[in-house]
Amino acid sequence: MPTIQEIIRKERPASGIIADLKDKSFPVPAWGSCGSRKGLSCEYDPKKHPVMNKSLYPDVVEDDGTIDYVTRVTYNLQQLAVKRMTELCCGIPVKRIYTPADGDAKQKEVSTYLEKIFMRNRIDCVNNERLAMLFAGCEVLTLWYAVEEKHNKYGFDSPLKFRCKNYSPMLGDNLYPLMDEMGDMIALSIGYKRKVANKTVSYFDTYTSTAHYKWADNGSGGWELLEEDNIEKIGKIPGVYAWRPTPIWEDTSKIVYEIEWSVSRNGNYLRKNSKPLFCVFADEEIRYDNEGNEKEEFKSVLQYPKGSTAGYVTWQQAIENLKYHITELRQSFFTQLQLPDWSYESMKANPMSGESRKQLFIDAQLKVKDESGRLIEFFDREVNVVKAFLKIALGEAYHEAIDSLPVENVVTPFTITEEKDTISNLMMANGNKPIMSQRESIEEFGHSDDVDATLAEIAQDSALDAFSLTE
Repeated sequence: MPTIQEIIRKERPASGIIADLKDKSFPVPAWGSCGSRKGLSCEYDPKKHPVMNKSLYPDVVEDDGTIDYVTRVTYNLQQLAVKRMTELCCGIPVKRIYTPADGDAKQKEVSTYLEKIFMRNRIDCVNNERLAMLFAGCEVLTLWYAVEEKHNKYGFDSPLKFRCKNYSPMLGDNLYPLMDEMGDMIALSIGYKRKVANKTVSYFDTYTSTAHYKWADNGSGGWELLEEDNIEKIGKIPGVYAWRPTPIWEDTSKIVYEIEWSVSRNGNYLRKNSKPLFCVFADEEIRYDNEGNEKEEFKSVLQYPKGSTAGYVTWQQAIENLKYHITELRQSFFTQLQLPDWSYESMKANPMSGESRKQLFIDAQLKVKDESGRLIEFFDREVNVVKAFLKIALGEAYHEAIDSLPVENVVTPFTITEEKDTISNLMMANGNKPIMSQRESIEEFGHSDDVDATLAEIAQDSALDAFSLTE
């Protein structure tokens, strides 16, 4: 395999360079339509499900030209699976654990600076966004960059402000990680389109450990190099990339389609047959349509032959079979994906104790552990990228401390917890000693406008009680 320097040679035509940079060594499912093969967006978006396809499920055109619209009911369970998995991974925010060496003041400073950089970039919101992109679109890229601006928001006087941006096929971006024979990334490219003067222009950005290249479509089917920036100071590709071979809903779309077909077709029968029918059972012919206006008449009198009967007849439908069918399919969807069904109807139908509800999360927690491998690898690479930017801002005096500071990312699966149980366990572990001061408990309670005044009143009341006892 050629090196990145051999691929990006100025002597080569831009079209050849970009063709080589687009070479992916692993198959990622397409998001949009790819030729005759439909992409993941057709499964993710309920409006693109087969039941909404009028060529597969057309409306009925009557003889007089009127259209009888058929029932179309969709279930966005694929979107729900993405939300559930994102909530399980990020409901308890991803935690970064810094372990500076004992007595190393610089490492402690660096840990504080790193955490402030992440917090200033609202990393918890960024994680929610990009994990949803990963679970639905199967790949996501986060690009970190620096803007020249003097400030002290990170706890030190910094000449740079650090920012990050997510890219995903769900946003119309094309991601191209280029790996060498050992599986190490040597280039990271992004294809995207932007409007320039009422004209849509295609761009292609490539990042290596030493340079950033930006090409643009020249309008005649070729590419033109617009920018070439030296980023040797960073020393690495300023972006992190993650992918997965299947969306989080995996191979369960057929279950969702079956639910939609069953409910939609049943809706057609309901609309047609749910109208009440007034039936007369008689041996003689009965004349109708001689009733008066119901708003003008005080009462209506109907006359039928002797021995006849009349009454409303309703459609007796075997609805229980349909309910059983839909319930089994829905349960199979969540069971196969190891995701809990937290819908209100499901929880209401199965009353459980708090401890039993915790058991609902066991399967989901195991699934998060399965997924956390690629996520932790992704977050670890991101920490190294931010460290590289921090070196530029702090200077050489902090390089050794930044490189040697261990940082561990921890993904904690979301679960229902009782705060009372947590407090009891912590107090038991420390010998039943208090774990919160009186001031902290008042602040946590949140009903006092002046914590100091409340503390003073409590102290005064305690003194009065003690004085009363001595008397």
